[in-house]
Amino acid sequence: MRRRIVGLTVIAAVVAITLFGAPLAVVVARYLLNDERTELERAANVVALTLAADFARDTAPTTLAPAAPAAEVAFYDRAGRRGLGNGPDVLEHEVAEALHGEIEPGDTTTELVVGVPVVDDGTIVGVVRVGAPRAGTYLQIGLVWLVMAGLGAIAVGVAWLVARRLGARVAAPLEQLAALARRLGDGDFSVRSGSSGIEEIDAVGTALESTAERIGETLDRERAFSADTSHQLRTPLTGLRLGLEAALDTPPERRTVESLAAAVAAGIDTCDRLEQIADDLLALARDTDRGGRLDLAELLGRTTAEWRGTLAGSGRSLRVEVADELPAAAASTAAVRQVVAVLIDNAARHGAGEVRVTARDVGEALAVDVADEGPGIPQDAELFVRRSRTAGGHGIGLALARSLAEAEGGRLVLTRPSPPRFTLLLPVAADDRAAAERLDGTD
Repeated sequence: MRRRIVGLTVIAAVVAITLFGAPLAVVVARYLLNDERTELERAANVVALTLAADFARDTAPTTLAPAAPAAEVAFYDRAGRRGLGNGPDVLEHEVAEALHGEIEPGDTTTELVVGVPVVDDGTIVGVVRVGAPRAGTYLQIGLVWLVMAGLGAIAVGVAWLVARRLGARVAAPLEQLAALARRLGDGDFSVRSGSSGIEEIDAVGTALESTAERIGETLDRERAFSADTSHQLRTPLTGLRLGLEAALDTPPERRTVESLAAAVAAGIDTCDRLEQIADDLLALARDTDRGGRLDLAELLGRTTAEWRGTLAGSGRSLRVEVADELPAAAASTAAVRQVVAVLIDNAARHGAGEVRVTARDVGEALAVDVADEGPGIPQDAELFVRRSRTAGGHGIGLALARSLAEAEGGRLVLTRPSPPRFTLLLPVAADDRAAAERLDGTD
């Protein structure tokens, strides 16, 4: 790019100088030739006036006044024959026209010639011819042209220097953009381009930055989705594996059609649960389940039913309490289902005793409490920080649950550390709240 900018600039400068300089060179040449003719004419007029004075005194001229340096001056009679001075013996036809009373130029191949009539008492008695070699004028023209060519070369040199500077200024931010694009291709999504002062290049840099940011956000969402999916599917898969292994570990003599059918039915239920979790997470990742109306009583009834068997296997119970005439929540079914599943799974893994799920109306929001009878949670525990699988404690589940709750305009908080109770706050559907207010006003 730098070479092209320099090359195009130099070519443009050469073309501009040529288009301007060529006519100027012709004008300068003509000006110098005309100036030389004017000088010759002035010298011829001086000589003609001197001769006219001599003729007026009836004195025969014997010498001619000096003309311009390197010029020949001669006097010719009316017949065109040279009488005095230096010049051709016979007056040239072009200069002879001066005998009619006009100053006439009569250039030859080697000289610039001017003829001026000599008048005595109103009568033309001859012609003064002054001639100078063309070589001197041509030398002067050549020197002027040489100076013009030098100035043109200097102008081209200046254009070359300016083009190099401009090319560096334009190419440098483009080279930086190319380096940033390579870094982006290598997986560095933190690329940022500075301002170059060139609007178009800055627009490209801004587009590159926004592209890097979008790609980075997309990859972060994909990684989070993969981690969330892995976490949410781990517990059902573990239960499915344990159920199948228990069925296989049953002695052959104790296996019955009913026990095998129960194991298969439990496996199918777990597969349905796995499919539901995958569908929920995919819907949340694609953001296709927003702004719906959620019946908490129905959702909690379906969700807790899936956990009763798991808790019963550990000798624990699950109780669900839903307030009467609970309004609908303005939240995604998939998001709330996964949050509740995370909270119940957390109680099943780390809690003890009965797990209680309560849904209630707290005025400006709906609250879903998930509590157990466990020993409690330390005050300094980082509950909602996403950690790796190998880290102890609550790990990725509660972090996922809080992010899902906040995405729905709600909140997830630990309202009681011992025994532990988590509360999910959800916004109430606007039409349901307005209807309830109208009924209260009627009452």
